[in-house]
Amino acid sequence: MSTRFKPKFNIKKGDTIVVIAGDDKDLKKPRTVLEVDVEKGKVTVEGVALATKHIKPTAQNTKGGIEKHEAAISISNVMLWDAKTKTPTKVKRDRTEGKLVRIAKKSGEVIR
Repeated sequence: MSTRFKPKFNIKKGDTIVVIAGDDKDLKKPRTVLEVDVEKGKVTVEGVALATKHIKPTAQNTKGGIEKHEAAISISNVMLWDAKTKTPTKVKRDRTEGKLVRIAKKSGEVIR
């Protein structure tokens, strides 16, 4: 990402989204955003891009083993979920009462 301008993304932590590209593509299954990395332009989504990590046995964890966790995917591969129309939607920003709010383009509902 360019360091000249800070990018503005319409997706925040806790939003409901759908994956529109990649191995975990599913336009009908809404998922939750766990983390947004603005600098890298990536999001961590619940149950998407599962990566395995081998844990070495230590004094605290004598067993060790294999752990699965979510890896980050590009923010361009996800789209906000509109609960009213039950479809993915684009987002527009509008200023109401001095505050910037996100509005779903398909239904016109304010996204909280």
